[in-house]
Amino acid sequence: MEECVYIRLKYRAQIKPNTPILLKDIANIIGNEDVTEKVGELVLGEFSKDKDVFILDVTVVLQTIFRHFPKLTMDTYGPSQTIVEVIRKRKKVSKVGFIIVWLILFVGAAFAIMNFHEDVSMRQMHERLYFMITGEHSSHPLIFQIPYSIGLGLGMILFFNHIFKKKFNDEPSPMEVEMFNYQQELDQYLIMRENKMYSSFLDDD
Repeated sequence: MEECVYIRLKYRAQIKPNTPILLKDIANIIGNEDVTEKVGELVLGEFSKDKDVFILDVTVVLQTIFRHFPKLTMDTYGPSQTIVEVIRKRKKVSKVGFIIVWLILFVGAAFAIMNFHEDVSMRQMHERLYFMITGEHSSHPLIFQIPYSIGLGLGMILFFNHIFKKKFNDEPSPMEVEMFNYQQELDQYLIMRENKMYSSFLDDD
C-alpha cells in the first residue's frame, strides 16, 4: 500500500537567520508518523543575505518531495503559496529616541484636538449650553469643560480598547484591524510581485 501525506502550507512562516528552510517550518504535514518526520526534514532552500522575505510556491514543495520520495502520494490543500520571513535580532530601542517620538506624537495629537475644537466652536457651544441651563453667562463653564475633557480621554481609551499593555476584552482595536488589513495588502502585493517576476522569467525562456 502506497504511503500518502497531506500537506497544508502555512499562510506565513518565520525562520531564524542563517538556517535552512525545512518543510516542517512552512507547512503542516499529516500522515504516517515515520514518513511525516522524514518529509518534514526536507530542505527547501536557504535565505539570501540581502532578502528578508520571499514567496515559496507549493510546486517547489511537491518537486522537492518527489525528488526524494518518488513513490510517495501527496495531497495538498489550503494556500498555494506561503510567505517566508526571516526574523533578525531587533536593535534595542533608545530611551531618548522613545521619549522624543512620544513627545512629538503627544504634542501633535494635542494640537489636532485643539484645532478640531476651534473649528467646531466647542468653547462657544459650552458657554451657550451653560447659559441655557443656568441663565448666566460664563467665559469658563468648567462644569461642562472638565467632564467633557475627562470623557474625551476615557472615550479614546475605550475606542482603542487599550491602556498600555492591558486590553479590556478580546475584541481587536481599530488600530489592530487597520494593521491587519495593511499586512494583508502587503502580503498580497508580495505574492503578486513574485508571480509577475516568475511569469516574466518563463516568457524570457
